[in-house]
Amino acid sequence: MIEVREFPNQQFETKSELFEALKENKKTLIATKKSSEKRADSVSYGYIETVSKNNINKGIASADLPDTLDVKVVINTTNFLDSHGDVHVNGIWNKSVSDNKTFLHLQEHQRDFDKVISDSAKGSVVSMTWKQLGLPYNGKTEALVFESTIDRLRNGFMLKQYANGWVKNHSVGMRYVNMELAINTEAEYDKEYKDLWDKYYSVIANKELADERGYFWAVTEAKIVEGSAVVMGSNSATPTLETKEEPSKDTLDIEPSEDTQKDLVKQFLTSIKI
Repeated sequence: MIEVREFPNQQFETKSELFEALKENKKTLIATKKSSEKRADSVSYGYIETVSKNNINKGIASADLPDTLDVKVVINTTNFLDSHGDVHVNGIWNKSVSDNKTFLHLQEHQRDFDKVISDSAKGSVVSMTWKQLGLPYNGKTEALVFESTIDRLRNGFMLKQYANGWVKNHSVGMRYVNMELAINTEAEYDKEYKDLWDKYYSVIANKELADERGYFWAVTEAKIVEGSAVVMGSNSATPTLETKEEPSKDTLDIEPSEDTQKDLVKQFLTSIKI
């Protein structure tokens, strides 16, 4: 029997039966997806955990926690079939990143004051290889990257998690804008679904999951609501890239005042013999 998230109270004996249900209910399913916000899963439907080397970030080599910590994290990656049955297509984040100067960086999608990691994260779309993300796949992805400064006074708990290199996954809180249904079928009357499958299948990193499922939702545009640190993301190819302790204000190079510069010159002249 086949169980899928689109029909939580239903089981299908064959993939053909499932595909028919998907096609018959496509408009309703898309409307349902668009009406809700997508976040990390609390329940996984046929999700296969990726064999990952997401230890590319080791945290900081400091015994004491800093007051502030700069982090660079991957909130989402394209060309990866996630546990929602979605494949985010290259270009999905371009408009949203262009429209917003900063984003919310949250703890586990919780919108409470004590769960805010940063309210001024800078977002960008970065082309990366899977190898750069520590994953055993060929090809490239477009990573949605957030750069945040974490203040210990605001969220000391998450500063500690990042400082110790314990945050391995992230998740995007998003709203669907445009999406299409792709099905791996040879039925002559399903050509439009097969064409979409062929169009996107070649770039999917975790093809074994796509082959097992036989269908996916190709999401071509979405709106970013927030990005979160999570224990296990719907997309496991979302590591922390970098953590960096900010220098103390006491050690920063500060331009001396004009009077101070004059005093330094006087001291120098009196210290040498002409």
